[in-house]
Amino acid sequence: MILPIPFTDCPGLFYNTAAQDGLLYRLRIPGGIINYNQFQAIADIADNYGSGYIDITNRANIQIREIKDSINVEVLKKLQALGLASTDAKIDHIRNIMTNPTAGIDTEELLDTRPLVRDWEEYINTHSQLSELSAKFSVCFDSGSKISVRYQPNDIILAAELNNSNVYLRLYLSYGEKGEPAKDTGILCKPEETIQVLAALAETYLQHIDTTNRRKPRLREIINNITTEKYFHQFQQNLNPHILNTKKTPLCASAPLREKTHIGIYPQQQTGLYYIGIVLPLGRLETWQMRSLANIAKRYGDDNIRLTPWQNLLLTDIPQNQISKVEQEITHLGLNSSPTDIKSFLIACSGKRGCAAASTETKDDALNLVKYLDSLMILDSPVNIHFSGCSKSCAQHTQADITLLGITTETPGYQVYVLGYLLYEYVTIAKIPTLIQEMLAVYQKQRLSLQETFGQFIERHSQQLNQLFSQTKPNPTFTTLISHV
Repeated sequence: MILPIPFTDCPGLFYNTAAQDGLLYRLRIPGGIINYNQFQAIADIADNYGSGYIDITNRANIQIREIKDSINVEVLKKLQALGLASTDAKIDHIRNIMTNPTAGIDTEELLDTRPLVRDWEEYINTHSQLSELSAKFSVCFDSGSKISVRYQPNDIILAAELNNSNVYLRLYLSYGEKGEPAKDTGILCKPEETIQVLAALAETYLQHIDTTNRRKPRLREIINNITTEKYFHQFQQNLNPHILNTKKTPLCASAPLREKTHIGIYPQQQTGLYYIGIVLPLGRLETWQMRSLANIAKRYGDDNIRLTPWQNLLLTDIPQNQISKVEQEITHLGLNSSPTDIKSFLIACSGKRGCAAASTETKDDALNLVKYLDSLMILDSPVNIHFSGCSKSCAQHTQADITLLGITTETPGYQVYVLGYLLYEYVTIAKIPTLIQEMLAVYQKQRLSLQETFGQFIERHSQQLNQLFSQTKPNPTFTTLISHV
C-alpha cells in the first residue's frame, strides 16, 4: 500500500494531521454504520496509539486524537481487511457519505438509502480519477424519514420524495454565498439512476479544476464561477439519462428540532424491534465504553452501531423484551437515553487544547455548564447549545438555538447568540453557566406551551429580545442577525 501525500489539510486515516494535542486521525464511516469487529479494532488503535478515547464528528466520522506516533501500515491494512478503511487510500480524503442514522429502520422513511451509500462508496473506490475531488466534496442521501439529514451542509443532497406515487430523489446543490442552504435544482432522479447522476456531477467538477493546484475549490466555487446554467448544461451532457424536472422547493437553513430528536427508545419498521438513541457527552467515548457498547450490540441487537451527525449513537434491532436489560447496561456505562438530557443537543469543538484557532476550552466549559444546570433545573424540552472556540464553527455548521462563540479580549470569554442574533458581546467564562440558566428559565416561564420549542419562542420575540432578556446579566447587546454561527 503506497500512502499518498494528500492535497488537503483535513485529517484522514492513511495520513495524519498535526493538532495542538498530538496527531489526529479521522476514519470515514460511510452512512455512520459500524459493526462489532470494526468498533473493537478502533478501540485497539485508540488504546495503543492515542489516549483511550474517540470523538464522533458532525459527519458521523470517528476521530482519534492525541496520537504520538504514526499508525503502523500493517494496522491500516488490517482495517482495510475489516472493511473499515477505503480500499483506495488515495480517495480517503473525500468527506464521509452522510445518510439518516435510521435508514432502513425508520417507520416513516420513503426509501432505504443504505444501498445508495454502499454503491457510491464502491464507485469512488473503483474510479481513481475521483481522488482529484476536493476533500470537502460531500454527498448526502436523505431517506425522507422523520430523522432528517437533508438540512445538513453538503455539496450534494439527494432527498427522497413521492411524485405520482413513485419514489424519486430530488437533487439539491450548494452554490451562491457561503453558508446558504443547498438549492433545489428541480431535478428528480430514480433511485437506480442515482450513482450515474453523482458520477456526472463529479466529472463536471473535475473538468473545471487544475489538478496540479494543491488547493481544490469547493463545488460551490466552481458553480459560482462558471454560472449555474453552464454547470447544469455540462452536467446533463455528461449524464444523458431520462430525468424529471419539476417545481423547485427551497431548503430551510436548519432542521426543526423535532426532526433531530433521535435520543430515546423508538419502534422500528421491523415488527417487535426497537432502536435506542444514546447520549454521548460532547460526542466522546472512552475505549472501555466502546467495547461494552459493541458487546451490547452483538448480544442484544444486530451487531451494528450507528453514529449520528449530532455526535450521538443508536443501538438497533433490540427486541422489546430486552429493552430494560439494555437500558441497565447503558446506565452502567455512565450513559443514558434520555431525550431531555442537556447533553443530548450540547455540541462543542475540540477547544484550545486541541486546536490553535480556538480561544476557549470549549469542552471543559460545556461540561461545567452541564454540572451547573443538572443541580438547578430540568430541561423538559430539547435546546441545542453549541460551544465554538472560533468563528469556523467546525463542530456544528448549522445554526444552533444558543451559540457560544469563543473570543479573547483581556481574558477568554464568549459572545452569546440566540438563533444567530448576537445577544451579548462578551461574557466571561465564569458567568456563562448562570447566564444560560437564566435564559433557559425565561424560555420555560414565558413559552406558550410545552410544545413551543426554544427556536419558535425566540422567533416569536425576535423584535424584542432586549426586553425579553433584560433581567439576565450582563445587559443584552442585541445587534443584527448573522448566519455563520
